[in-house]
Parts: sequence; C-alpha cells; structure tokens
Amino acid sequence: MRSGTTKPTWVIDKERGKRLEARETVWLFGLHAVRDALMNPAREKLRLVLTKNALDKLEEAVAASGMEPEIADPRRFDVPIDEGSVHQGAAMEVRPLNWGKLADVAISGAGLPLVVLLDRVTDPHNVGAVLRSAEVFGARAVVAPRHHSAPETGALAKTASGALERQPYLRVGNLSEAMQDLRDMGYVLIGLEGGAELTLEAALDAAAARPVALVFGAEGPGLREKTQQTCDHLARIPYTGAFGSLNVSNAAAVSLYAASQRMDHKSAT
Repeated sequence: MRSGTTKPTWVIDKERGKRLEARETVWLFGLHAVRDALMNPAREKLRLVLTKNALDKLEEAVAASGMEPEIADPRRFDVPIDEGSVHQGAAMEVRPLNWGKLADVAISGAGLPLVVLLDRVTDPHNVGAVLRSAEVFGARAVVAPRHHSAPETGALAKTASGALERQPYLRVGNLSEAMQDLRDMGYVLIGLEGGAELTLEAALDAAAARPVALVFGAEGPGLREKTQQTCDHLARIPYTGAFGSLNVSNAAAVSLYAASQRMDHKSAT
C-alpha cells in the first residue's frame, strides 16, 4: 500500500481498546451497591433485576431512578454474576463510571489534597475496601493502572459499600507517568514499604503543607522497583507486635487516617 494509507499498529490497537471500553458493562449486585448506583445520576443504568422482596426494600430508589425493574423468581435469579455471589435479590447492569482526567480531580476535586495510588493491586475486595477508606478520610481519588489492577466489578462495588459511586476511581495507562504528573502538580509521593527506614509520620512531616499521594503495592510483591524509584519517600507504618505486616487495605486505612489528621491540623493552624 502507498505510504500514509494505513495507520500504525499501536493506533489501531488504541482505537480498538476505546471501542471495547465504550461497550463495556458491569453487573452490580447486593442491596447497598444497587441502591447507591440507582441514586447516582452520573451512573448510566441499563438493566435492573430484582426479586419482589428486594423491590420492596429498594422501592424509593427505583422510583427516583425511573427504571423499570425485571421481577425475578428468587429460585431462578438468572443474571451473569459469579455463582455464590451474595446478591440479596438485586442486580443491575451499568456502564463503568467516567471520572474524567487525573489533573482535574487531583487539583480541584472534592476533599483533601490527598490521593491514593495502587501498584498492581488486583484483588477487588482489597480495592473496594481502599475506596471505602478513601471516601471516609476525604481523599480526592484512588488511582490504579488500567492493566494489572481490579476493574469495576460487582464484588468490588459490594466491598466498597457504596463508595464506588462517590469516590473517584481512575485507571491510568502508566502508573509511573501518573505519579510524575502528580509531582508536577505539587504532590509529595510517599510509598509504603515495610522495610523502609523512614516512618510514615516522619514522611508526612517532611511533606509539610504540600498535597500527598500515598502509594501502595500488592500484597506479597509490594511496590515494583520502578514505582519505588518514582516515589519521593519510602515509609513504613511502625508496629509494636511480633507480627508487623498489614494487608494493603488496612495499611491504606491507617495511612489515610494519619495523612488526613495531619492535613486537618495544618489547616487549623
């Protein structure tokens, strides 16, 4: 073919990926997750399946959403979710949420100037718990790589207990580049690493009044070498017991509390 008549392979792959993302849907399940999604005007809702008992419990949210539910027999709750999922008679097919660009959320988003980054954390229960803690402690966003991370799923939404509808969860093409972008915005990058010499308290003190991005790795592997090198500080959560390891969601909750308390204190003084 003549030069200029074909697109490079990487352009074709990117366009194909965007088309697939545009068609992607998620099945949420459980009374709490479905109720919060019904009440979220930003959530594109496609199909709602409820038992009569679940409809009675979600009647106000269903009416507010304007959706027409399909009533299912509890013995034949035929929706494409994992067998054994605790759906409580409620499931809804939706489009993934679009929170926009990282820069917009990190600079002018709601909450404290505090961001969480997850380095290849693939367990949806861990990510859901992190989202819940991020919402509780006022973080602006939870950021993860588009690949090798937990996507929006029913299990993630159920663990997040509604936080998925309110807490920005951004999945980016390259985590290291996102970290550098946050640094350019004035954020201090603190990576949590069990063997670090610096304590989390000391790292937060060093950040002074600047915005903070807390970076967590997957359980077992921890932070990748490239991620560690991109951080401004590596810090550990001090412990007093013989067993000194927290899972990623617990470590995130402790770190978010510490960072939010520091920021509240700084703003008060």
